[in-house]
Amino acid sequence: MTSAKSEVRAGILAARRSLSRQLRERETADLAKHLEAAVEPGTTVCAYIPVGSEPGSVTMIDRLAARMVTVLLPVAREDPDGIPLPLQWGRHVVGKLIDAPFGLREPAPPWLPADAVATATAVFVPALAVDRHGARLGRGAGFYDRTLPLAAPHTLLIAVVRDDELVDHLPSEAHDVPMTHALTPGRGLVPLG
Repeated sequence: MTSAKSEVRAGILAARRSLSRQLRERETADLAKHLEAAVEPGTTVCAYIPVGSEPGSVTMIDRLAARMVTVLLPVAREDPDGIPLPLQWGRHVVGKLIDAPFGLREPAPPWLPADAVATATAVFVPALAVDRHGARLGRGAGFYDRTLPLAAPHTLLIAVVRDDELVDHLPSEAHDVPMTHALTPGRGLVPLG
């Protein structure tokens, strides 16, 4: 199964790298509109700061915070043996991100424990693709697979992808946590499963 996932990952990453700056900017603007419509002021959400060719932007996250949404961002760490730990969470403060391992940006300490994900009404999850049944293809490290089981049962688990990354079928394994929704630039919030 891992080799099938690796092949799909490589194809999606290559396609993302080939996108024009103008298309990325347009898709980011569309995602921002859908994101704001999907999140109520006064709620708590878990989100992420996109890196590389991932859909979205820091500005999207800043705009949520400006609407009185508590935004928790992931803090990714490994144990001494290099095994990914469940994500910790830091409260997003506009303009206060710091450099982090794995080329990420994160909030400065103090951080909340992994089970803080249970306070969120929605968790926006980075993904390379998601299928209509909820199978998500991530980068393969396993941070989210270790964290998402800690979310409350009613929490929306939302994979953020480009329109053509919402597909009919993806390879999945027993430990993969299914998404409840996808968020795409053209379709907005799409129920899965």
